[in-house]
Amino acid sequence: MTEATLFDLLIIGGGVNGAGIARDAAGRGLSVCLVEQDDLAAHTSSASTKLIHGGLRYLEQGELRLVREALAERERLLAIAPHIVRPIRFVLPYIDGLRPRWLLRLGLFVYDHAGGREKLAASSSTRLTGTALGAPLRDGIRDGFEYSDCAVDDSRLVVLNAMDAAERGAQVRTRCRVVAMNSANGQWQVTTEDRDTGARESWRARAVVNATGAWVNDLLQLAAIKPRQHLRLVKGSHLILKRQYPGDQAYLFQSPDRRVVFAIPWEDDYTLAGTTDVPFDGDPAHVTIDPAEEAYLLEILNRFLRRPVTRADIVGTYSGVRPLYDDGSKASAQQVSRDYHLDLQQGPGDAPILSVYGGKITTYRRLAEHALMVLLPKMGSDEGQPWTGSKALPGGDLPRADFASFNAHALARWPGLAPALVTRLARHYGTRMARIIGNARQPEDLGRRFGEQLTQSEVRYLVENEWARSAADILWRRTRLGLGLPHSVLHDLEDAVAQLLG
Repeated sequence: MTEATLFDLLIIGGGVNGAGIARDAAGRGLSVCLVEQDDLAAHTSSASTKLIHGGLRYLEQGELRLVREALAERERLLAIAPHIVRPIRFVLPYIDGLRPRWLLRLGLFVYDHAGGREKLAASSSTRLTGTALGAPLRDGIRDGFEYSDCAVDDSRLVVLNAMDAAERGAQVRTRCRVVAMNSANGQWQVTTEDRDTGARESWRARAVVNATGAWVNDLLQLAAIKPRQHLRLVKGSHLILKRQYPGDQAYLFQSPDRRVVFAIPWEDDYTLAGTTDVPFDGDPAHVTIDPAEEAYLLEILNRFLRRPVTRADIVGTYSGVRPLYDDGSKASAQQVSRDYHLDLQQGPGDAPILSVYGGKITTYRRLAEHALMVLLPKMGSDEGQPWTGSKALPGGDLPRADFASFNAHALARWPGLAPALVTRLARHYGTRMARIIGNARQPEDLGRRFGEQLTQSEVRYLVENEWARSAADILWRRTRLGLGLPHSVLHDLEDAVAQLLG
């Protein structure tokens, strides 16, 4: 191995926190390298409930600071990524015997006013009997509340942060597993192994960010550092169902055990239901729903929805492990704080390493700012000021951040392409969609088709610009086209990706 370049910052972990820190640091002029052992967003950051939200239920746990920060971030993310973040209206049915009406009203009042809400509609009481909002619900559910939050494509949020970091000078390396690390003379020496080829590479850095999620303490031990903090691993599982009701509204259903279950319109043809919040002690790399979680979600849905939901409605599932900061309390899995904790330590050679514990996808950008606020003085650096809250993510520079107008313009610009395809590309790529479509005027101009909507032109773009290295990367994390594709398409797509990779 040749002598490695010395970076200011080596970030280990390509989830939303690692990618967010890489973007912020690169934009301040630091030399940055981000390494990830799998694909970007391969684990927790692609297994969320796909929401940018304040966390209404965190209010009753007394986490006003977290909720206020998350609500403020909701507005910022809607402004800097209007193609992948969209407003969504939630219906919260009122049920006697669960949370009292006055408590729900108070919580929604705080929700409306705590975070500087500007673009989203305020909450309100709503009648459900005899209305379109109440039609999917069982008889006897007469009224409730409406409030606003935002939906997000979680894995694309990670990729866009990594893209912006790379465009500002950062190196981004996926499928690079850290196999050794040590520090000497105030620097880190880190060795990675390519998961595909087995080739090893050496990296040097003035400081390391440990954003490895569920593996955070494992990495510290690899670096011969004793972890000072603990994790609570909590599994959240989701059902992907055939579309269960018409309309764009989502629902928040209360459970007698004080958990909540969301039902959200997803990808046009589906309803997303989750999550479960149960303790987890297995391998974070292999997480699946268990029968008890599946039964729990179906039971809660059937408490509220008029049409019975059965296993036959399930077209897919996914699960993720939330690596939450353990503050030593005896809180249940659903009550463990989603706030983040940053721990700065020194390696044996007096080089700094900052470990990230906890956090939620909504507050990743603020976490990144706080991480640099903690780390930069230790590095003797005074690089720049926070900037990420006002600069659009790649493709997010829509005029007036107005997706509806942008999409209408795109449909008029490419009338020879299927409207569903144009709208999907607009939603996934924003202004970058032109790099995929180019001068195409008819479907054949986009090259070979893989299923109904995925084309050779899009596949090429993803391989060349977004670190896609497999069919799974494309179908489950860069797009959401994996459901319902025949097995033959997967083989064809793998072959096409392999050819593009040479």
